[in-house]
Amino acid sequence: MFRRSLAVLLMLASTGVQAEAPGGIALVRSRQITEFKVGSGTAVFGALEFIGGIEMTSPNSLFGALSSIRFRPDGRSFVAVLDTGHWVEGAVIRDDAGRLSGLTDLRITSMTDGSGAAQREKWRVDAEGLALRDGEAVVSFEQSHRVDVYPNPGFSSSRPVRQLSLPFPVEELRNNGGLETVAIAPKHGPLVGSAVVVSERSVDTSDNLLAGILEGPMRGAFTVVRHNPYAVTDGAFLPNGDLLLLERRFNFASGLGMRIRRIAGGDIRPGAVVDGEVLIEADMGYQIDNMEALDVVTTPDGETRLILVSDDNHSILERNLMLEFRLGSYSN
Repeated sequence: MFRRSLAVLLMLASTGVQAEAPGGIALVRSRQITEFKVGSGTAVFGALEFIGGIEMTSPNSLFGALSSIRFRPDGRSFVAVLDTGHWVEGAVIRDDAGRLSGLTDLRITSMTDGSGAAQREKWRVDAEGLALRDGEAVVSFEQSHRVDVYPNPGFSSSRPVRQLSLPFPVEELRNNGGLETVAIAPKHGPLVGSAVVVSERSVDTSDNLLAGILEGPMRGAFTVVRHNPYAVTDGAFLPNGDLLLLERRFNFASGLGMRIRRIAGGDIRPGAVVDGEVLIEADMGYQIDNMEALDVVTTPDGETRLILVSDDNHSILERNLMLEFRLGSYSN
């Protein structure tokens, strides 16, 4: 989420989404984005090549506030979570050149709590991270800090089946800067398919971000070097086991910025302090907004694609974007 310095601004601009707003199938209108840097035909930025993107709007008042997205193995259908406590399921549409052109079959449903009731209170339903694996959808929540596990398939109509414990005291997590990222490590790596969390801006005494391996033989806490003014908003593992972290910065003087940092998979272990190279960095001279979601998709021909999504906070000042990049073969 944005820092509280934006709270008044967003309240003035907000559309005021209500818990009773309509769910079900949502119509989404999309406008293609063909240039990542405004006014430039350049396609390569750092280690990434821009493929294309879309700007999305919807008459459904629930659409927006996208916090995390995960694509199914087909690379087309996806699941996302909203920080208003909703699931989103849908699929992308591509044009004849293979570029993103829209969304289809978009369905929005309320998450349910442990009693099976729809969750309504914002502080309890602030879903920020999502990860999918065989039989499970794993969701991290901010404010009411926890990692819940839902059945997959069936998450949209089911209560959580269990909860993953954290390897550090939950009291160390900041109310509005907690578990922003949950990702599943590759099965055939040192973390053997474990869930990994990274906080947005909750830090230890050395000002490093709290993080943890939640399962398996390597279960334990580690930390990620914090580079102020950036805050982590999502993450996903590459097939080789490296962890990509999407980060965002904001101040009123320079506006928004985003970058992606790559953490070597072999460095992630209990007690470690990890850092990594920056693959791409962009400011308001590029087609970005409040970038909140990142996923890694492998195409049938073996290319590694990154898909980024923004969170509009249900504000007229922000946009819902989906951007796609190709990771250079030298970086895989």
